[in-house]
Amino acid sequence: IYFQFSISLISPLKMGPLLVLWLAVCLSGTWAVDRGNFKTCDQSAFCKRQRALKPGQSPYRALLETLELTNTKLTLQLINDNNKVRLLLELYRLQGNMTRVKINELKPLKPRFEVPDVLINDPPTEPLSLLSRDENGVVLSLGADSQRLIVSAKPFRLDIMEGREVLLSLNSRGLLAFEHLRILEDGMWEETFKSHTDSKPNGPSSISLDFSLPGVENVYGIPEHADSLKLKATDGGDPYRLFNLDVFQYEVFNPMALYGAIPVMLSHSAQRTMGIFWLNAAETWVDISSNTAGKTVFGQMLDYVQGSSETPQTDVRWISESGIIDVFIMLGPTPTDVFSQYASLTGTQAFPPLSALAYHQCRWNYNDQEDVAAVDQGFDDHDIPYDFIWLDIEHTDGKRYFTWDPHKFPQPKDMLQGLLDKRRKMVTIVDPHIKVDSSYKIHNEIRSKGFYVKSKDGGDYEGWCWPGNSGYPDFTNPEMRAWWASMFAYDQYEGSMENMYTWNDMNEPSVFNGPEVTMHKDALHGNWENRDLHNLYGFYVQRATAEGLIERSGGVERPFVLARAFFAGSQRYGAVWTGDNAAEWDHLKISIPMCLSLGLVGVSFCGADVGGFFKSPSTELLVRWYQTGAYQPFFRAHAHLDTPRREPWLFGPENTALIREAVRQRYALLPYWYQLFYHAHHSGQPVMRPLWVEYPQDTATFSMDDQFLLGEDLLVHPVTEEGARGVTAYLPGKGEVWFDVHTFQKHNGAQNLYIPVTISSIPVFQRGGSIIPRKARVRRSSSCMEHDPYTLFVALSPKRFAQGELYIDDGHTFNFDKQKQFIHRRFSFANNALSSRNLAPGSQFTTFSWIEKIVILGASKPSKATLKTPDGKESLLEFEFDTSMSVLTLRKPGVNAGLDWTVVLQ
Repeated sequence: IYFQFSISLISPLKMGPLLVLWLAVCLSGTWAVDRGNFKTCDQSAFCKRQRALKPGQSPYRALLETLELTNTKLTLQLINDNNKVRLLLELYRLQGNMTRVKINELKPLKPRFEVPDVLINDPPTEPLSLLSRDENGVVLSLGADSQRLIVSAKPFRLDIMEGREVLLSLNSRGLLAFEHLRILEDGMWEETFKSHTDSKPNGPSSISLDFSLPGVENVYGIPEHADSLKLKATDGGDPYRLFNLDVFQYEVFNPMALYGAIPVMLSHSAQRTMGIFWLNAAETWVDISSNTAGKTVFGQMLDYVQGSSETPQTDVRWISESGIIDVFIMLGPTPTDVFSQYASLTGTQAFPPLSALAYHQCRWNYNDQEDVAAVDQGFDDHDIPYDFIWLDIEHTDGKRYFTWDPHKFPQPKDMLQGLLDKRRKMVTIVDPHIKVDSSYKIHNEIRSKGFYVKSKDGGDYEGWCWPGNSGYPDFTNPEMRAWWASMFAYDQYEGSMENMYTWNDMNEPSVFNGPEVTMHKDALHGNWENRDLHNLYGFYVQRATAEGLIERSGGVERPFVLARAFFAGSQRYGAVWTGDNAAEWDHLKISIPMCLSLGLVGVSFCGADVGGFFKSPSTELLVRWYQTGAYQPFFRAHAHLDTPRREPWLFGPENTALIREAVRQRYALLPYWYQLFYHAHHSGQPVMRPLWVEYPQDTATFSMDDQFLLGEDLLVHPVTEEGARGVTAYLPGKGEVWFDVHTFQKHNGAQNLYIPVTISSIPVFQRGGSIIPRKARVRRSSSCMEHDPYTLFVALSPKRFAQGELYIDDGHTFNFDKQKQFIHRRFSFANNALSSRNLAPGSQFTTFSWIEKIVILGASKPSKATLKTPDGKESLLEFEFDTSMSVLTLRKPGVNAGLDWTVVLQ
């Protein structure tokens, strides 16, 4: 939600006359980003200073005589020959093929901020060994594969090599810069943006470091930006900015900061994938340059024809306003390795309740309990499944979170029970700005405990947000987080029940009258300025909320929490979405690279507001957005207060049928989605992934972001062009085959396939050599389908045996982890036999679901099909064979989904 909207939408009684006057003066009723509200690099003093430094001779020199090498790390002092300030370099070789580099002042006037709580533990180290040393530098062994770390003394530089190949260099362009803390006169470094003054009591404290990546042309990550998947060179424009902000109807294809910031970049070439994790929570800018950027296709061809010997190289420069340099270099070498390396540092995606992977219906706002009941019934009347209905800020008593409007929602438990009777759920919004009101229990407790963020002068920091004058709890304080978590207990959050979950919006934090619509940088979180930890605030809000939902159930139930702002590690606490988008085709298109970028850096549970939050979509755009959203991890429709209602049945029977079909496809595929999230939780592999992740040597995939893979076995190319009559999908993999999941038509890999489309088309392909479980009996909610049977889709391939998995648990508790209560099966088709075997012999769980049907694509007609079970029983199965499509359908195997069995074709 964003605050820039027609002033008529705000109740003067609820917002207060002063705020209404301010809004009337300052806010535009037009729906477009006002770039003037947000800084460019030139308007951000530290970015401008740092960017003015040009590549060249670095003033930093390594003092080799200070080198100390222990079992866990190397330490070495650096000196700036211009000002004689010394820095302390720490190098760590980490388990799992990673290197950590830390640089801090040797003797700072006061401690500099180091990011806590993001790493899941102190990363385990492996010994570094000294290979050689002279007056010019030292060479260290990084263990396997002839990897070496070379420290050059003058100028200071680090190179990581494998054999004779340089994988990555630090400070090779001499852009290391570390502004040391110094004694200042008051006001000496004050900075003003628009009407806001930043006192900057510690003066300049920014840091910068450059990285060179020889042989690399493609870099990805550093979300959140509404931009292409492959990051662009920033020469001649602004760097990519990482600074959590509430940006009104953001523009697409723009490096402006948005709601979240994950300072992780992946590099990829046909030879290697690597990652850089810049662990800093201050405002950060990332410059990217490349010696191939800007070359036309003709220029690149000319280089090829003329035998140009220039090696591609990408140079990246990170600039942060404060803190220290703390960077993790993940050396891969495969995409899967990098995902595992990053997951070992910051954790994996939280395993959501199964229902959270289903469809969510949201709007700002459903008016009252009767409206909720009518919408709920509307889904039943139109035979459209859904699992969650959402309530935005208007459900509260005057924007006081943890409360209900006594007139519109007088009996919330009755409402929730009505949903529970249909095995459905609700999400209510709980934002982290608290109405300053002496009659409001939440405010009084936070104030009395001293839990609010403080202003630079020591009083409680206050700003304007939805309730009017608001305080901002200091979520960096663990005592505050524990108290916040306790507020979700059923006896504290009156009217809540076990089928009610939580949405944290505005957690950048959004401050309507603050600089860049956020908190002043000199606001205080204990001893630290907001400047030092700004990008962590949303992470802590979501963490405290998720912990509250877990605690209210006694640690039994998995939480579901959606948050708008995020940081590295936020994946451990729930889902995110792409914020306040617009009902425009470009916003539909950009949702794909935005979620792909998040998946690459650990956050798999991502989605975009279906239909667009602002403006009103055409029926064609709305249908296409449902079709796209049905194949993205978080599937929620949402709309602005000032837009016409857009429940799925309001656009005529034909469009209702199209939307119904898209939602039903989502529900049929829930077993596969659930399995993918189980793997994401265990291994850190993204659910929704770019094609190059699975086809890392196929250069044709490196820039693709209009299609994607779900796991490794489903390829989706949504229709995102207005009036499209066809799309061209790239089917990767020489020797692969791909099957259209709707028609079962077989297509060869390594080709661009033109697909004629109608308004009902959702181009989706299953990879040959895979087995995907589905549930064909779609009911009103996912919970109603719990015990329903499975249909297995087996796609055969001449290249490999077909394999797939099935994961089943209770769908909502932690028993899968704590008590090993789950089923995990491996399906394999080889030598004309399809078998199911147990992948988790130590687990214990029973299911009532059975295998109802098996569909084999690319099959030959058998003379008979026999089901064999471990007890020695055999039974003949009925089957049908479609000769024209080579599709074999085996009916009613009837075997329990949790048991061993084999079907033999003869």
